[in-house]
Amino acid sequence: MKKARVKTLWVDVVKLLNKCWTNILALLCVVLLSNGAFAQTANLERGAEIFQSVCIRCHIPIEIETRLRNDWYGHSATELLQRVSSTMPGENPGSLTAQQYLDVTAFMLTVGKVTLPEATLSAESLVNLTLTPVASTAVAATDSYPWQTLNGTVQATRYSALEQINAANAASLKVAWRFNMDNFGPVTEGSNVTTPLMVNGTLFTTAGITRDIVALDPGTGQMLWLWRAQEGERFDKAPRKGSGKGLAYWSDGVQEIVLTVTPGYYLVALNALTGLPVENFGAGGWVDLQEGLRLGPGRDDLDIGLSFPPLVVDDVIVVGASHALSTRPLSESNVKGDIRGYDVRSGKLLWTFHTIPQGNEFGSETWLGDSARYTGNAGVWAPMSADPQLGLVYLPVETATSDYYGGARPGDNLFANSLVALDYRTGERRWHFQLIHHDIWDWDNPAAPILADLPDGRKVIVQLTKQAMAYVFDRATGEPIWDIVETPVPQSDIPGEWTSPTQPIPSRPAPYDRQGFTEADLINYTAELLAKAKAAIAPYRMSELFTPPSLAAATDGTLGTVHLPHATGGSNWEGGAYDPVTGILYVPSRTALTVLGLVPGADDSSVDYIQGLRGGLDVDGLPIMTPPYGRITAINLENGEHLWWIPNGDTPEEIVNHPALAGIELPRTGVPNRSGILLTKTLLFSGEGPGGKPLLRAHDKASGDILAEIVLPRSQTGTPMTFMHLGKQYLVVAVSGEGSSELVALTLP
Repeated sequence: MKKARVKTLWVDVVKLLNKCWTNILALLCVVLLSNGAFAQTANLERGAEIFQSVCIRCHIPIEIETRLRNDWYGHSATELLQRVSSTMPGENPGSLTAQQYLDVTAFMLTVGKVTLPEATLSAESLVNLTLTPVASTAVAATDSYPWQTLNGTVQATRYSALEQINAANAASLKVAWRFNMDNFGPVTEGSNVTTPLMVNGTLFTTAGITRDIVALDPGTGQMLWLWRAQEGERFDKAPRKGSGKGLAYWSDGVQEIVLTVTPGYYLVALNALTGLPVENFGAGGWVDLQEGLRLGPGRDDLDIGLSFPPLVVDDVIVVGASHALSTRPLSESNVKGDIRGYDVRSGKLLWTFHTIPQGNEFGSETWLGDSARYTGNAGVWAPMSADPQLGLVYLPVETATSDYYGGARPGDNLFANSLVALDYRTGERRWHFQLIHHDIWDWDNPAAPILADLPDGRKVIVQLTKQAMAYVFDRATGEPIWDIVETPVPQSDIPGEWTSPTQPIPSRPAPYDRQGFTEADLINYTAELLAKAKAAIAPYRMSELFTPPSLAAATDGTLGTVHLPHATGGSNWEGGAYDPVTGILYVPSRTALTVLGLVPGADDSSVDYIQGLRGGLDVDGLPIMTPPYGRITAINLENGEHLWWIPNGDTPEEIVNHPALAGIELPRTGVPNRSGILLTKTLLFSGEGPGGKPLLRAHDKASGDILAEIVLPRSQTGTPMTFMHLGKQYLVVAVSGEGSSELVALTLP
């Protein structure tokens, strides 16, 4: 397929700069000597003023940094001074004084993060200076603290040791800047869910339905560069459009790269300083992820993409796979969600891991009949994590094709719904644990596994789940920290379905949200409401955990089964956060039910049964179940005990003001939204999620008590992140509402 064309704001600038560098006048040193330049010392402030008044017409500081990094490291600083003096300004070379050239050259060296011999520069001091990068391109640790991945680090803890913002001053947080994202892409994206990165003094974010990439000044929100992919038909057919959840970053101390997976399923590497594609990566910066896929037999369409960034570990890029919703799939056949590793410098494919085994590969015996040949999905659409010391990357694998009916894929179906540890250099499996055998509830592994270094020295990994259970393992061996018991579960009565007789249920920690639904869960504020609730659920089956879906027209006269949690309940991609100092895990969760009634695939699908009835239940507009509807739970990972939980969010106004509840004192209910959290050395931050109140709350980590409420322009839709820039701590979060999205940065006055 023809490679998509890429445009960037700085292409013309770079072309012009290339022309400017072509003239070299080696005799300039003689001119400088005759003008007494070596007797002068540089003034950086004057140099900045000269650059702003003379050079800015053609060049920008970040471009100078890129030029020095790419073309001048290893060269003499005197040579650079000669070059600048002989070729600049472009329209009148040599028109500045020797002092002015010295000043502006010194300014360029500081912009380019060059190691300098002394605080006061002179032309004489440049004679023996060879341009080399400073030991770290970040500013001093006291002035800068990054946020380098979607979840902060590859350990996915969503924890920052920063404490400039603390319990005493969090209520004073103010908006530092706002970056509107409405004009990115062909149409406005009404809800942005990205998490920016901040590395080496630049903030990187995605924006718009075409997943444009923007570099911003982290202190002001000023745009530094913009990149956008024009993918044409590939974008039109993409199953996962939108801004996506974020980006990946890699550096070897010299080269800096930002990585994305486009909606059309390309892996793209950009120069982090310019936004230009890295020419020696793949085909001009692009790797086509559609190449080499195991396609669905009989399918001429290609249902695959990804809305999450890849994970970079050392010099390996690990890329996941996502598909369209599989609640009403076209067929039991689909493209397989294989996981692949690529070299970060060249884009070369290093390895492929088959999440659905082929031939006689390990796990193939768990696919009965011929089902492993045609079944697809089983990708990793959620974020991943890694342990570089162990050399492992951890994959939270999703469900195989057809979310609610698995009759066409009998067997346990490894490695679907498994946590898999791979050697990230070779792709070889080191260990795995299947959390659900033969999933028919759409309970994908939805979140990045959290790598927790416990205060007692143990190193564990925690997989949060939609079914509101935390599975905890030794992350080197995969051995459960606490017993995980294969427990008998209800069996399906849908014709042709295959059901596992048992499911693995952890003995610790206890579930952090509700499981199963009975009459005891019905709204009971008044006798009238309870009676209406009982009448509403009468046509349906109740459930316990792992009760299978039922038919919308079952032989017992029922219309389906009431399931709790919902397929979007419990945990989701926002994941949790872990405090390595205290050993406490914090988990946001959504309490939501659904009614599932399956219908024949008929003309809509070759799968025997697909989702028919799916939705919630209410009583006069009120939730049919008692609150809370969302919560945050604190769990001690050293012993598996729950420490506290709180409702996440105030009681919605439509419940507070409902006439049926007049005169009733309601508890704080929380909201049934998915909300990402952020943990710092002193505070836990949470919002109410999409459609909730436009607030970011600061909580006491020991109790969950609310210490401050910070007003946002709109509701939180992305996961919050924090960083230190030039000695100042910022919190940044994507917010959306009323068809508009923006990034908001908060800091202390």
